[in-house]
Amino acid sequence: MSELFEAIETVIINQWKWVLLLILGIYLWFSGLILPVIRELIPFGAVVFLGVIAWRFWIHYIRADFISGIDYVVLEIVPPREVLRSPKAMELFLTNALYHFSNKGGKEEFWQGAVWFWYSLEIASIDGQVHFYIRTPTRVQSMIETQMYAQYPQAQVKVVEDYTLSVDEISEKSAWMGWGCEFKLAKPEAYPLRTYVDYGLDKDPKEEFKVDPISPVVELFGSLQKGEQMWVQIIITPSKKKFHNHGTGGYHDWTEETRIQIKKLLLPYTNVKENGSVEIRAPGFLDTVTKSMSAKATKIGFDTGIRVMYVAKKEAYNMSNRRNLRLIFRQYTNPDSNGLERHNSTQADALGSSIRSLSQEKVIILANRMLNEYRDRSFFYDTMRQKLFNNSTITKPLLYLVKPFFLPYLQGSTFVLNVEELATLWHFPGQILKVPTLERIESKEASPPTNLPT
Repeated sequence: MSELFEAIETVIINQWKWVLLLILGIYLWFSGLILPVIRELIPFGAVVFLGVIAWRFWIHYIRADFISGIDYVVLEIVPPREVLRSPKAMELFLTNALYHFSNKGGKEEFWQGAVWFWYSLEIASIDGQVHFYIRTPTRVQSMIETQMYAQYPQAQVKVVEDYTLSVDEISEKSAWMGWGCEFKLAKPEAYPLRTYVDYGLDKDPKEEFKVDPISPVVELFGSLQKGEQMWVQIIITPSKKKFHNHGTGGYHDWTEETRIQIKKLLLPYTNVKENGSVEIRAPGFLDTVTKSMSAKATKIGFDTGIRVMYVAKKEAYNMSNRRNLRLIFRQYTNPDSNGLERHNSTQADALGSSIRSLSQEKVIILANRMLNEYRDRSFFYDTMRQKLFNNSTITKPLLYLVKPFFLPYLQGSTFVLNVEELATLWHFPGQILKVPTLERIESKEASPPTNLPT
């Protein structure tokens, strides 16, 4: 019964305007006043409706104008030959270099269209050669270089051309075929992924005892043949995600949502005594989950979107590699906690199992769209077409009607990961991983002597 009331409460909170209008409409209908009231309200309602649309168009326009003025650069990070540090070093890098949290004022946000910067952490395999990249605004390029050298003094950071430009398009006429998908969390973001701490890498074990979860990714990427490319991008920005407060209204952040999810998980085992004290008798198997949930909220979080692509020349396209790419994040799954699930795959069932399969022509259109979205590193500020015409705003019954005329965009999913989870997904593997196609600095760079003549 409590679940029913909670569901009703959620509907009222999320759709309170429509509920209020429905109640008002029923009252006016039975009182016989609905037609006179409608005639009086039509001009006022039209003005409000057009004002809301104009305001949203204005915000979209000034944001798009601001974003178009941001200069981006792709940095390749060549790891040192000997990576002796744990992923904790990458966690410190992400914290110091990429977490630029600031509150935008009214003038900045609503007149200048200012947005928070977002960054893309990427791993790419070009003909089997594995590379690590960061795509960043040029304004923070020096900060990224400084912090990378602070954690990995022997690494090399260099500006390179965007590797995605080597693939012109995916079409019937193009020489390329492609497939891509995005990922979402299996459970709410309060439940953490399996991280490098769970694999014992925080203790810096000897190389022969290390079990690095990024190894399967690099091994797969290093196994590609000539004419094949495989890409993964993790797009992040400091988290500003908000959640509704049930019952009281308002919003709260993801750390408070974590506490709420823990209380919800322990609710069946919670007993409130007559004197007001609370007793929780949770089974032992929940200890690990609740502790990991609490630990996640103690570190800073980023709004995150994950996208992968496999592109290859048509004569080199390997369906097995496409299937392997779908499963590269299995090692981060914890059955008791959380995991990454693929969605928005560019294939015939992209619009859901209840919708008829897409033709090969439309599957190619989806693949080319995802190529463009990958190249734009889009997740947080969609184009107007993506906002209005996607598989979330157009419900499944309507998809039957609109699908013959146009193909809706696939709505991406973003979620909160903390720096520990991100450092697990994107860090340099240690020496135990012997992939010859992973580019590394061949020799150690020595600092110049301090007694050089001036």
